[in-house]
Amino acid sequence: MSGNRLVWNRAETPAEINRMLSVLAEEYPVADCGDGMRIRFEKIAEPGVLRMAAEPGTIVIQYGSLQAAARGVGNALAGRTVSGDMVFKTLGIMLDCSRNAVMKVSYLRKWLRRLTLLGYNMVMLYTEDTYQLPEEPYFGYLRGGYSLEEMREIDAYASGLGIEMIGCIQTLGHLEHIIRWHAFPNDSERVLLVDDDRTYALIGKMLDFWGKAFKSRRIHVGMDETHDLGRGRFMDLHGYERGFDIFNRHLGRVNEMCKERGLNPIIWSDMYFRMGNKELSYYDKSTVIPEDVRKKIPSNVTLCYWDYYHLDQEFYEDWIQRHRALGFDPHMGSGVWTWVCMWYDHEQTVNTVTPCLNACRKEKVSEVYFTMWGDNGAYCDYDSSLAGLAWAADLAWGGKGADETVAPVFEAVCGASYREQITASEMQLACKVKDDVLCVYTSLILWDDPLLGIVWREYRKFDENIWNFVLDRVREVRTKLAPSVEHREAGDIGHAWNLCDLVAKKIEMRFALLKAYEAGDRAELMRIRNCMVPEVIAAFEAVDATFRRQWMRRNKPFGLEIMQIRFAGQIARYKEVARRIGELLEGTVDSIPELEVKVENPVGVIDGRYGRNASGCLI
Repeated sequence: MSGNRLVWNRAETPAEINRMLSVLAEEYPVADCGDGMRIRFEKIAEPGVLRMAAEPGTIVIQYGSLQAAARGVGNALAGRTVSGDMVFKTLGIMLDCSRNAVMKVSYLRKWLRRLTLLGYNMVMLYTEDTYQLPEEPYFGYLRGGYSLEEMREIDAYASGLGIEMIGCIQTLGHLEHIIRWHAFPNDSERVLLVDDDRTYALIGKMLDFWGKAFKSRRIHVGMDETHDLGRGRFMDLHGYERGFDIFNRHLGRVNEMCKERGLNPIIWSDMYFRMGNKELSYYDKSTVIPEDVRKKIPSNVTLCYWDYYHLDQEFYEDWIQRHRALGFDPHMGSGVWTWVCMWYDHEQTVNTVTPCLNACRKEKVSEVYFTMWGDNGAYCDYDSSLAGLAWAADLAWGGKGADETVAPVFEAVCGASYREQITASEMQLACKVKDDVLCVYTSLILWDDPLLGIVWREYRKFDENIWNFVLDRVREVRTKLAPSVEHREAGDIGHAWNLCDLVAKKIEMRFALLKAYEAGDRAELMRIRNCMVPEVIAAFEAVDATFRRQWMRRNKPFGLEIMQIRFAGQIARYKEVARRIGELLEGTVDSIPELEVKVENPVGVIDGRYGRNASGCLI
């Protein structure tokens, strides 16, 4: 790892910092002897305060917490002396380990080193079913779940870096991966059956696992997005009951189970707001939470307000205040965008995290974490999000997130060019359409079928020329990345280049195919079959190879098969295009029916899920 060589005096340094530096020395140029820039630590009374000063041959780090000292080391590695005030008691992340990608323990250790140097002090691992429960062979079956020993190892390692590990699980909804095996009682396809003793026997095993895995007594027990709670098997058995009452009763029982184990539960807060309006919307300003419901929410439970979408500070302030009106001081779950996109989305992150953190400061929220979801396959190169975490940390520590302050720290901590990572993020193509900003995600283009063109049609509702714009932009990003394709210290730039190249080739071929088919241009159709189709297939094979490369270096192998199946399916469809063109040219058929379909007024349905874009049929 590049950076200034730092030397500290073990005898003059507090034990907790000696321990942290010893762990960091596994990777970084930090030592307790030899030549280099001396670092000296001075403890100060104010928690969360970082002050750095340069003396001849020495950097002095004044710190109010181990978190501040670690961020000071990260800046010292970059040759910088900075000041910062951390107003949040907790600055953390939530890493999604449930959408097929389960990060290897060895790679988690690498991430923990980076996170502490950036100034984070908490990590949640979101595990719906990706951990191993005794006598439950279908819990996390074929999903690469963590063992108790693996989690204890991670907890001990994180502790040495001043990072609190918190279990983040589900105890009501989002459990379709276990329900599919018909081994657990369910209300609906995703929700456990409330009031069934078997449900609580399972939850007891979950809580036992995490109570033993991590030293922290805090646990996030989920319970978000249970829209159909009480409307499936529960209603068959018990008849209709108000959702609020089912939810509160279940939460009360889980809360008591936590108390028995000395655990302090956190839940996502959305269902209280959703059930208060007919649209089941989390952010409906007309929502009403009845007083009798509020009084029955267990007072020791922590509510987490999650919001990755709003662009205005006032909305965040309003919703924080609404949580307090319920009688709870909420945690804030913002988002570093790793879902729907093949690469970290910097623009969306900046536009949502900035007003969120400003609101949290103003409202004196004490605990903030950035969720990093992996919806629909965890196909984002998660290492690309380290750039977003570096930017967000700078903002949280009182900076402005400017490139000139973030880049040197990112490059010293992650060993990669910050500018290259952000440039690759431009493959998420924000298009100005009238007064709105529309994002055209690379993933949607990848899943678009070459004959059906669902994504192609729906986006044209917003602008007839949108694909010309996208093609120009993605070519531009491809050109910028070309000199750096061997760089993969953070996000894999070679993989990013391959993605841009594939998207460009897909769009070019779509334009050519529609034009040639409508004109009956036999020569052009033959060129598409003989030249363009093989080029797109080769581009898909290149993406498949680099996707596997970045996946296997970071994750357990389980879940990779989903993406390989999708890539192989696309390749098969391009081979089908070649066959159809051949049949048309030979006179075996007189048309290609999929290309005959016209939608004069597309409704503009944009859905990030593979199954909604790859076919007009349900997958």
